[in-house]
Amino acid sequence: MNSLKGFLVSISVLALGAFCARSQNVVSGGMPPQAAADDILAVPHLTPAMVDSINAANRIMPFERDIESSVFIPKGQWITGISFSYSQSSQNDYRFLIVEGLSADTYSFKVTPMLAYAFGNDMAAGLKFSYTRSLAKLENTDLVLGSETSANLDHVYSLGHNYYATALFRNYFSLGNSRRFGFFNEIQLQLGGGQSKLTQGVGPDLSGTYETNFSLDVGIVPGLMVFLSNWSAMEVNVGVLGFSYRTTHSVKDQIYHSRRHSKSANFRINLFSITFGTTFYL
Repeated sequence: MNSLKGFLVSISVLALGAFCARSQNVVSGGMPPQAAADDILAVPHLTPAMVDSINAANRIMPFERDIESSVFIPKGQWITGISFSYSQSSQNDYRFLIVEGLSADTYSFKVTPMLAYAFGNDMAAGLKFSYTRSLAKLENTDLVLGSETSANLDHVYSLGHNYYATALFRNYFSLGNSRRFGFFNEIQLQLGGGQSKLTQGVGPDLSGTYETNFSLDVGIVPGLMVFLSNWSAMEVNVGVLGFSYRTTHSVKDQIYHSRRHSKSANFRINLFSITFGTTFYL
């Protein structure tokens, strides 16, 4: 655009100079009037073709990355898989920092089956179902903060389980032209609910709280996968972006009722959300 403006200014200056010079020649008698008029009409001027040529010369061509990719998951495949996690710990008279005489048993597990269908090349939609269960039994422990400051906890029992249903959409990307290594990006909409109970003490000192909860989660889960054969693959994914809403209703000692609500937005890598799984492509 700046080149076009400069060109127009140059043409205008040349035309004005030529016109002034010819006018002076006519006034001074150096050139016949008819010849002067014909010479003035011969001054160059811009045509539409010239403007188009200047614009074409200064046009910025679009940048192309020439990224090559091949079909990684073809249309029509059924995708099924399962992920499973389990942890257990047991302590007997354990001591660590301010904790003394810890005797407790805990376990937790989670199982998640999945079924999806590739309705287009490298695009799939489906459902997940998850079940989680956790248990903690604390027999006795002492929290020692100083020679005169300590607290004791005993006979604490906690049990909880939750169910989750998830609708998902996946988009697959091959790593270059490889058909063994690839990435996927998964968008999830998850609804869940569950219940838990917490008790402390024994006999007449027994106190307990019963809770029910409901949760709503929307998230983006990227992942990496590698095919072990034509029909099986290993996957690893991590939650990065998401919005979560949770509401809980509590009843303590079957008398006192309370509610709490929580909302959170996550825009960072959550190392505790890394999961591994096996997927089958049929």
